[in-house]
Amino acid sequence: MWSRRQGRLRPVVCGVEELRRRRREREAVLRKARREQQLVSKRLLRDDAPEEAGEGCVSVILGETEVQQLLRQAQRGTEEKRERALVSLRRSLQHPETQQTFIRLEGSMRTLVGLLTSNQALLQLEAARCLHELSHSEQSTVAEACLPATSYLLTYLSSHSSDFIELCLYTLGNLIVESEAVRRQLLPQGIVPTLAACIQSPHVAVLEALGFALSQLLQAKEAPEKIIPSSILASTLPQHMLQLLQPGPKLNPGVAVEFAWCLHYIICSDSSTSASRVAGTTGACHHAWVSNSLLIAHGALSTLGLLLLDLAEAVQRTDDAGLELLACPVLRCVSNLLTEAEVETVGGQMQLRDERVVAALFILLQFFFQKQPSLLPEGLWLLNNLTAKSPSFCTSLLSLDLIEPLLQLLPVSNVVSVMVLTILCNVAEKGPAYCQRLWPGPLLPALLQTLFLSDTEVVGQSLELLHLLFLYQPEAVQVFLQQSGLQALERHQEEAQLQDRVYALQQTALQG
Repeated sequence: MWSRRQGRLRPVVCGVEELRRRRREREAVLRKARREQQLVSKRLLRDDAPEEAGEGCVSVILGETEVQQLLRQAQRGTEEKRERALVSLRRSLQHPETQQTFIRLEGSMRTLVGLLTSNQALLQLEAARCLHELSHSEQSTVAEACLPATSYLLTYLSSHSSDFIELCLYTLGNLIVESEAVRRQLLPQGIVPTLAACIQSPHVAVLEALGFALSQLLQAKEAPEKIIPSSILASTLPQHMLQLLQPGPKLNPGVAVEFAWCLHYIICSDSSTSASRVAGTTGACHHAWVSNSLLIAHGALSTLGLLLLDLAEAVQRTDDAGLELLACPVLRCVSNLLTEAEVETVGGQMQLRDERVVAALFILLQFFFQKQPSLLPEGLWLLNNLTAKSPSFCTSLLSLDLIEPLLQLLPVSNVVSVMVLTILCNVAEKGPAYCQRLWPGPLLPALLQTLFLSDTEVVGQSLELLHLLFLYQPEAVQVFLQQSGLQALERHQEEAQLQDRVYALQQTALQG
């Protein structure tokens, strides 16, 4: 199912799927930057269009006179000459200087919209490509200038040409994320129902573009209050998104990546809690006021759980580095859905009570460790949420002998260390029977090593785990003393954040 498929036929140099793959990889980097720096993320289809390879195709910066001349040429003469003028204009609009010249020129956008709405398909397409270049501008004023065209772009989403629909979707996605005015205009005009109709398209390229445009809409600042509850959740989009994430031969990786991110933005749409997981830290989306129970009732946990199993199977048969692009949003979705109170009431937790989920998660962790260490916290956070309330998942961790592989992740980073230690605390706090299975083994030597670290959070979590171990497995105290544990504790007895815990552990050890 993970083989690359040709979504459409088009004469491009390195193949459409390869270009899409590169675009998805660039988008993954942009999404990370956007989460951390609040950057605007956009897509550019320029590489997808079959550019002429001959001479005279170099784009140049145009002044007002040249722009006016090209617009006049695009309005009269033979269709071939009109198209050629638009191609020249489109190439020049790759330059920010020409973009600014174009939007300052009176009547330029009106002329472009007139060409977009003409009855000649080639002129429509080139006009749409000009708008697409403008939509990719880094200047918000350029997006605002495109406002008169957005209604027509929305209308053309019902076109018979999948290529034209794809272009319109990416252009709208670029404009939606840039301009609140664009969103205010498109929402009453029915962009959500139109997207819900598009999601039933049989064309992979359209679905991928749709996922991008929808994800841009879902990340709008007003989405949690004004868009998701009243429009998105009231539509058929959630059900269709989950259908597109169903494992099987019809699953397309590129499409799945886009809609997995869409689900993530819906799940984390509560403005007071979404920053934690959207930013990729170790927090969770607690009590999101949007109805995540609706997603759970539609089988989101079941679908995403099966997709995790499929991903784990896939990484064992291929070195495709693109798999992590899907794994990241899927892990986040499952992690955050597990924090919902409704999970138990609708039986969602039961859908994941399976040792295969834990085994699959460790396969993915091993893959991340080798290929993408920055994603290790994502997998560990899911393992934390699985083990926090569920003794059965803690039992799976022990019965599958996964404690030692977990400990091997400790040196990766302080963030990973804290997550690993937190998961082990989840196991230990389940009581004596669980601590007995943690002991003996490599746990205590690993904890002693962490006490020589300087990171307060890592050391604090180690102290918490030692406390639980001493409480439920008293014989661990003697081994701790024999291995110079008290001397290790003394390193931290002057640290304000750790003093109380260090003292308590010292007393427990000496009294034991």
